[in-house]
Amino acid sequence: MARHIFITGGVVSSLGKGLMAASLAALLQARGYRVRIRKFDPYLNVDPGTMSPYQHGEVYVTDDGAETDLDLGHYERYTGVSARQADNITSGRIYQDIIAKERRGDYLGATVQVIPHVTDAIKDFAMAETEDLDFVLCEIGGTVGDIEGLPFVEALRQLRNELGREQTCFVHVTLVPYIAAAGELKTKPTQHSVRELTGLGIQPDILLCRCDRELPESERRKIALFCNVRPQAVIPALDAPNIYAVPLQYHHEGLDAEVLHHFGMASEAPDLSRWNDITDRFEHPEGEVTIGVVGKYTGLQDAYKSLNEALVHGGMANRVKVNVNWIDAEIFEKEDSEIAAALEPMHGILVPGGFGERGTEGKIASVRFAREREVPFFGICLGMQMACIEGARSAGIEKANSTEFGPTEEPVVGIITEWMGKDGLEKRAEGGDLGGTMRLGAYKAELSPNSHIASLYNATEISERHRHRYEVNASYRDVLEGNGLIFSGMSPDGLLPEIVERPDHPFFVGVQFHPEYKSRPFEPHPLFAGFVAAALRQARLV
Repeated sequence: MARHIFITGGVVSSLGKGLMAASLAALLQARGYRVRIRKFDPYLNVDPGTMSPYQHGEVYVTDDGAETDLDLGHYERYTGVSARQADNITSGRIYQDIIAKERRGDYLGATVQVIPHVTDAIKDFAMAETEDLDFVLCEIGGTVGDIEGLPFVEALRQLRNELGREQTCFVHVTLVPYIAAAGELKTKPTQHSVRELTGLGIQPDILLCRCDRELPESERRKIALFCNVRPQAVIPALDAPNIYAVPLQYHHEGLDAEVLHHFGMASEAPDLSRWNDITDRFEHPEGEVTIGVVGKYTGLQDAYKSLNEALVHGGMANRVKVNVNWIDAEIFEKEDSEIAAALEPMHGILVPGGFGERGTEGKIASVRFAREREVPFFGICLGMQMACIEGARSAGIEKANSTEFGPTEEPVVGIITEWMGKDGLEKRAEGGDLGGTMRLGAYKAELSPNSHIASLYNATEISERHRHRYEVNASYRDVLEGNGLIFSGMSPDGLLPEIVERPDHPFFVGVQFHPEYKSRPFEPHPLFAGFVAAALRQARLV
């Protein structure tokens, strides 16, 4: 039976529970254990798919088409284990399922209540599909005491009683702030947070204490005394120089050893060679490049979390540091002089995905700059669509546009209402619901054998994750290819353009999917590795 590790947070949010969960899973994996990580999100949205990036950061997409919390991206990048629909659940989805059952009469007239119906659903989620695993790590979003998180905490309390202490471990992430006026670290917030959790029926087994300086041994003993844990279970979590150093840092502080001690398991040395290699590549680059990311959510970098990490991975593949310059696309819609001033210092230009019309003309201007100046260009999802619109306009179709932005005489990009999915033909109404109605998840594409993209993948058939409801109109293919923009990747049925490229350009690639979702630090995505390599060649020319 799998052992369950439940991860809660207290005092304040954004303490790094997701990175902690991913790091601990990676350390257990390095000891040869099979792991899976899950995320409980207490908000009432069914999933984050319709939430603004400014509200929730990026929406991460799994192979099976789930729109999930961005922490699942951390989980995948650190463990290499592909997440599934079953690995992320929200209060909204739980209540939706329960109400649907009540409407069908599945509860046989019983009064439907938080206990036991909601808590039972949470427990079922935590326990599902765990037969072949050694450890299941479950992270609860938010902080202890949040009213929306109470059913989750109660469900976990029940699970501890049902499974026993020998099968469950509670790790509580808390804050030990430094008060400059007093000149010392303060343990009282941690004590209050643990008291709050204990009042809900859960005694934490391990405390992970976030602090910005060394936690003295005396303070560790004090926390252990007041919080009813052994001193070795008080683990300092200092700020790391980069997120890929976190697993090594937690191992040094004894987090994984303490977890194994709790379960009464032998603690043999893990194989951390790949994490040592990753941190070495990150901390000792042999050059650097600057990439301009022209987007519309640049005010919040979490909106492009996977994208930023994939660029870092591309740098690791080439052993260079990648400096990312986040550029608001709207500034290019005011003055043409702004374009040259912002983009000339860049060694590569990346136009990412997004929704809505705002900033799109600035993105198109960026594509034009990259094409005319022969600067390496990478367009993702909406970025590919903007490359096709720019290509059509440069071919003389001045009114080329997307139906996403309103009626147009030249719909180079239009809404996709049907496509071949995993279970046959899928259809969507143009004016239908927004949530969960896009082309989501992994789909195959076939690549032209002699194309640049095929050489980057070293393959002619690929599978990548999608998240979009608009597609490039294949009826414009002849016009675009006549102007040098080649359709080098298509869906297996030959109807949907997946990849475009310019063979006469140093690096000009647009993809309809999101390759950043499948990039790992120890296995950089070939498109990001190739893009950074092209940017490095550009840097050496300057």
